[in-house]
Amino acid sequence: MSSVISMKALLESGVHFGHRTNKWNPLMRPYIFTERNGIHIIDLQQTVKLLNTAYNLVRDTVAKGGVIMFVGTKRQAQETIAEEAIRCGMPYVTERWLGGMLTNWSTMMIRIQELERLEKMTESGEINRLTKKEGLLIGRSIKKLQTRLSGVRNLKRVPDLVFVIDTVREHTAVHEANLKAIPVVALVDTNCDPRVIDYVIPSNDDAIRAIKLLVGKIADAVIEGKTMYKEEDQEVVAGAETAQARPVSATPRPRMDEESDMDDTDLLGAATLAKLGGKADEEEVVAEVEEDVDLKPGKKGKKDEEAA
Repeated sequence: MSSVISMKALLESGVHFGHRTNKWNPLMRPYIFTERNGIHIIDLQQTVKLLNTAYNLVRDTVAKGGVIMFVGTKRQAQETIAEEAIRCGMPYVTERWLGGMLTNWSTMMIRIQELERLEKMTESGEINRLTKKEGLLIGRSIKKLQTRLSGVRNLKRVPDLVFVIDTVREHTAVHEANLKAIPVVALVDTNCDPRVIDYVIPSNDDAIRAIKLLVGKIADAVIEGKTMYKEEDQEVVAGAETAQARPVSATPRPRMDEESDMDDTDLLGAATLAKLGGKADEEEVVAEVEEDVDLKPGKKGKKDEEAA
């Protein structure tokens, strides 16, 4: 299977640059290739391999109807996370992570519903009936809620997978995902702890070009998974329509006393009987195998010996 990304693209984007050696996490040793000028160099061969694994996981999860949440609140990642998540139609968090977003989802739903209620008040003009101070406070609340919940307002349930940029900064999101047993896919730099991540992608999580490249690949996996999901739905619908259009047989089903008179071939079918394997079937298979062996080049069959 071909990789989803080339080593050259990773090198050009600076994915291989880790942190300074005095800031490293020793648990990242297996993912480090070498050290240059006081900076750890990430092993890109592992990055390619593990990115393929994460890509397949995301694609298959979405193909089954799953939801992936993109999380990246650091300045270098905010714009990219928002753009790619919107492109693939998935929820995202680019502002401060709200505690309980995963572990206390029912409360988050209440906040989202409150945002929708306040927006309806503004659209219907009901807010104009309030005092100037009340209208100003409601306007501030709407702006605050939109900033923090804009990426997850269409999310109706807890996501099936969380994709994180910078696990040190997003430690709360990772911790909540671990508590809820939600798999975590993350870009893991040399200063991170890989033990709390289910699917590690060793990478530079500070360079904007590196973030754009890898987040774009995860978004591509989501889009591919959605395509597979739609095709599967179409096949199911087509199969259902075919089943409905198929005429029902007019032949009545035999009663139990009639079934007792039927032989095994009628009751079980030829395929099932072949799996059960009677002696006669085994002898036929053995005979066929022996005949194939006899006919192989370099060996004489019985007919050849008799002819000789």
